[in-house]
Formats: sequence, structure tokens, C-alpha cells
Amino acid sequence: MSLWIWVLVAALLAYLTKLLGYLVPAKVLANPRMSRVAGTLTIGLLASLTVVNAAATGTAVVLDARAGALAAAAVALWFKAPFLLVVLVGALAAAGLRLLGWP
Repeated sequence: MSLWIWVLVAALLAYLTKLLGYLVPAKVLANPRMSRVAGTLTIGLLASLTVVNAAATGTAVVLDARAGALAAAAVALWFKAPFLLVVLVGALAAAGLRLLGWP
């Protein structure tokens, strides 16, 4: 029973946070600095999620085929490959490393 109370509290907090966003004055949102900050935060969040998903299993840091796939995808991005090609390069690198015996 208490788990559902916490789920409802979390849902209410998420709703209130979203509602507070509507109360921010338009002048603040139109500021170019706010756009830069929001863009930078988005990039940082996505980068950190990518690294955590590529280098962690549970609570342990591991070096497996995902790290090789991330490195191969980074090289493809360095050469300005299209997104679909970057994904394919990463997938092929992971498959190749696993074929060679990396976990």
C-alpha cells in the first residue's frame, strides 16, 4: 500500500514541476542565454546517459563490447557520418567484438 502512496506523490510532484514551468515569464524564456543553457544541459544529460549505459552493468563498471561500439560510433561521428550509419557502425563493432570473444 505504501508503495502506491509514493508513486502518487512522485506523480503529483512531476505534475507540479511541469505546472511551474508555465509560470515562468516569457521574457526569461526568450533570453538567448536561456536557450544556450537549455541546449547545453540537454547535451550533457544525453552524453552522461550514453556513458552510463555503455560502461556500467548494475553497480559495476565494465569494459565490454559496448565500449568498443561506443568508440566506433564516436569515430563515425568524427567523420560526420549520418546518424543511421553511426548506429550501424556501433552495432557492427559490438557484434564483431562479441564474435571475437569479448563479453
